[in-house]
Amino acid sequence: MDIRQLKYFVGVVEAGSFTKAASTLNVAQSALSLHVRQLEAGFGTQLLVRDRTGVSVTASGEKLLERARIILKEVQLTEAELTNSVAAPSGEVTIGIPSGAARVLSGPLLESMRSELPRISLKMIEGMTGPLEEWMGAGRFNLAVLYRTTESVGQMTILAREEFCLVVPPGGPPFGDSIPLADLHAFPLAVPMRNNNVRRSVADAVAQHGCVLDVRFEVDSLSTIINMVMEGKAYSILTPSAIQKEASQGQVRTVKIIDPVITRSVVLAVNPKDERSPAVSAVRKLIPKVVKALIEGKHWSATIPDPV
Repeated sequence: MDIRQLKYFVGVVEAGSFTKAASTLNVAQSALSLHVRQLEAGFGTQLLVRDRTGVSVTASGEKLLERARIILKEVQLTEAELTNSVAAPSGEVTIGIPSGAARVLSGPLLESMRSELPRISLKMIEGMTGPLEEWMGAGRFNLAVLYRTTESVGQMTILAREEFCLVVPPGGPPFGDSIPLADLHAFPLAVPMRNNNVRRSVADAVAQHGCVLDVRFEVDSLSTIINMVMEGKAYSILTPSAIQKEASQGQVRTVKIIDPVITRSVVLAVNPKDERSPAVSAVRKLIPKVVKALIEGKHWSATIPDPV
């Protein structure tokens, strides 16, 4: 017995004859007869009584008809639920976002979620990159926005590329639009902790070019670092997304670091066990679109990666 045989059996009974059922189901009459005979052979009992006026069901046929309708209805409901889960996914998705990226991405992402994926509840965890990396590794997130050097992206989706800059107090001495990496030694810095990806990216560039940095404060809080710069207590090395609001309001200034330019990739990682989840897949597809719109609209000072 299979689903097709049940469907044909119910179709014949409801049509009242093999001829009418063949037309309704768009199946050859001989094929319908064959499937019903196979059902009868499988159950070892007669299901239909055939005569010149059509067909009627036996007592066994009545029992099968009742059960077959239930089974076919359940199959239909299951197909609808599975189809809808892809077309209109629902559920909860947890994502980790670094504090810097969250300042430009969180609001627009939540707004897009409400309009495009209203049945998905997005749980957003913001933090410094060190803890986020550890939590993602431990499987606490379905998705995570992370930072990587160009060489260590792997199979992750590149959302954007950012360039580091020197962040300076608003009332400090005059600066040009750029500053060589070798000149950064003159500025007392407040930077993230050593396990932070931002810190590692800068440290790698500094080590490769034999430069020295004057790190006075190691702070595992982006808001504290920004406040220290605003108050003239320190300088910092960050990306424009981390201080875009304060820079636009004149509370801090940014100076591009050159010789060399220090670049990092903003990537999207997915927990391997969640790759087939319709809800996770939907959010995973939405995030790059939101990032692209922010960059093109000049709301995120970054570049869009070239298509592969």
